[in-house]
Amino acid sequence: MSTWKDILEQQSRSNPPRLSVEDAIVLYDEADFNALRQSALNKRRKMNDPSEVTYMIDRNINYGNACTINCQFCSFYRAPGHAESYLQSTEQISARVIELEAIEGTRILMQGGVDPSLQIEWYEDLLNYLRNSHPTIDLDCFSPIEIEGIADVCGLTTLEVLQRFKESGMHGLPGGGAEMLVDDVRLGVSPLKGSGENWIKVMGEAHSIDLTTTATNVIGFGETNAHRVGHMEKVRQLQDQSNAEGNRGFTAFIAWTVQLENNAFGRRNRGKRNQKVGPAEYLRHVAVSRLFFDNIDHIQASWLTMGMDVAQLALFGGADDIGSTMMEENVVSAAGTTKVLCTEEELQHAITRAGFKAIRRDSDYNLLETPKLGQDVQSMPAPPPQQ
Repeated sequence: MSTWKDILEQQSRSNPPRLSVEDAIVLYDEADFNALRQSALNKRRKMNDPSEVTYMIDRNINYGNACTINCQFCSFYRAPGHAESYLQSTEQISARVIELEAIEGTRILMQGGVDPSLQIEWYEDLLNYLRNSHPTIDLDCFSPIEIEGIADVCGLTTLEVLQRFKESGMHGLPGGGAEMLVDDVRLGVSPLKGSGENWIKVMGEAHSIDLTTTATNVIGFGETNAHRVGHMEKVRQLQDQSNAEGNRGFTAFIAWTVQLENNAFGRRNRGKRNQKVGPAEYLRHVAVSRLFFDNIDHIQASWLTMGMDVAQLALFGGADDIGSTMMEENVVSAAGTTKVLCTEEELQHAITRAGFKAIRRDSDYNLLETPKLGQDVQSMPAPPPQQ
């Protein structure tokens, strides 16, 4: 078996071999932290402009919180009929989009729960209204598990649901609900969510009709490093398949740590995260993912769950995007995270302090005209030259 030094040496070549699952696990288990991050930084420089880091102006909108899935790590949902369950009106959602337009935002990320009281026409009417009222805003909505729930309620296939939603104005299908696609872990924390293959199936269908998608990953359930790489393998295999069929597939891979302060999973584990998942372990995960995904262009840092300082460090170890402003966040904040909003100026400041040029983007990673906000700040030292 190759050593971690041998594997990183191979990755440093001008035309490196694809990182195998076995070698990725070796890197995760054994590689020197700084050498691993340097290798991931070099890979990031080959795949993206080395001087730029992108960000997006968007808003999270949770149209409702009624859900029957009962994920043990979720603090946001309420059972249908619960006194604290809610469903926003079209006018309430539109008012939030107007606020996003006022700051030149380009996307809403709209998700809720699996609510058996809603028929497909409710979703179609909402999408049509938002598309007609806010034509410049991309509607990246729902998640694979929501699509499955709607299909079950309405007696349709998931592909039929996706096609109808696209015709109604939906631009993309976010990657929520992936968490951990390895069923040994997934079915232990979300038994009603079904197999990870369900998520893969729906995402493959979304790719087939050219919906914009991202792949996500949540770590910290007590899983092994092999489980984490197994999750990435499933994502990479789907990306290979979608690309082979002429489809774009996932635009980015986004990982974050599970938040356990206010939910059943956290109480079961005495409110503590997996002890291995601190900043160093998260940064190791980012680096391994950048080396592993030779077929996904972008790796996004998570300031929301890790904090801006750690997100900045991720930019020196594989990440090329720092996420979005969000404006509003209800799911992660319900679990106990307190810093859930970020201004465009804060994102620009974080990027330029790290020594990069901050560039606005949209959800398709098209680069946009970027205003320079605030005062010039003293930057961190520039990243070391490629080795």
